[in-house]
Amino acid sequence: MNLQEAMAIYLPLIENGLRRALASPRPTVAQHHGMMHYHMGWVDEQLEARPAAGGKRLRPLLCLLTCQAAGGDALTALPAATAIEILHNFSLAHDDIEDNSPTRRSRAALWTLWGVPQAINVGDALFAIAHRTLAETLQQGVAAKHVMQLTQAFDATCVALTEGQYLDMSFEQRMDVTVDEYVEMIAGKTAALIGLSAQLGASLAGAPDWMVLHFREFGRHLGLAFQIEDDILGIWGDESATGKSASTDILEKKKSLPVVYALGSDAGPDLQAIYRRPALTAQDIAPVLRLLDAVGALGYARRMAEEAHQSAQAELAATGLGEAALTAVRELAAMLRGRSS
Repeated sequence: MNLQEAMAIYLPLIENGLRRALASPRPTVAQHHGMMHYHMGWVDEQLEARPAAGGKRLRPLLCLLTCQAAGGDALTALPAATAIEILHNFSLAHDDIEDNSPTRRSRAALWTLWGVPQAINVGDALFAIAHRTLAETLQQGVAAKHVMQLTQAFDATCVALTEGQYLDMSFEQRMDVTVDEYVEMIAGKTAALIGLSAQLGASLAGAPDWMVLHFREFGRHLGLAFQIEDDILGIWGDESATGKSASTDILEKKKSLPVVYALGSDAGPDLQAIYRRPALTAQDIAPVLRLLDAVGALGYARRMAEEAHQSAQAELAATGLGEAALTAVRELAAMLRGRSS
């Protein structure tokens, strides 16, 4: 089965699983769940249904694809895949508050519409529902001991997410962030959850531990590449494709990889002088871009992304599975490579 065939089958299953997990249990809390539905992209600001415009569902899709690749029944992994996507959206709801980000997926962020307290509460609910959904793996005939192991991996990833977010927020006040620290940050904030997606899928297929580890590392390296390419888009991306203004990350003074690399280069003092200003304006974008270009920051970031992609492919090869089994997984990795949005 290739990626397009798999997406045609699996994406509707993922969407149905998400809607079932986040359905309102009674009228008195309908708005609470409505806010979750807004965050997922299913309703508008009036909580009226709209054409679905949620995320790419990359993580749950990867979970099902790795289960399939490792020889399992992807339906067995559906609760885990659904739980992973809900956990991802929990982190986004809280990150938007912590980062003071007013938009999410080209729409008003949850907290800007209903306030910080309600948005925190929605995030907390998503966190709990993610765990409740993961526990439904028991209903797929998976042994309780196995489900406990999956839960331990799930919880370890939850901690990694918070560690990555801690580092990301701490970088805001620093000009001496190193590339190694940056990699540690995205390993927790982005790569850990993508690694978990591949890990749980392979584990639920009944793959041996050594193979599960290779799938996890495949996902982790894929996550590193995904974030680095997102950093590139945040500075040099096409506004019509990304849905946000070009150079948004510069205006927000994000310590993304190109900036961290430049801060540690000969351009560091000049870049620091700009980034120490209380706020940046559109007039600051061109000088920053010139400094980044002068030290080859774009080329450096692209090389780092390419190295991560190559490492991901090496981990896939180490599973020992044939190309037919890995077709959809490789195609997903290729689709994410050099994306424009």
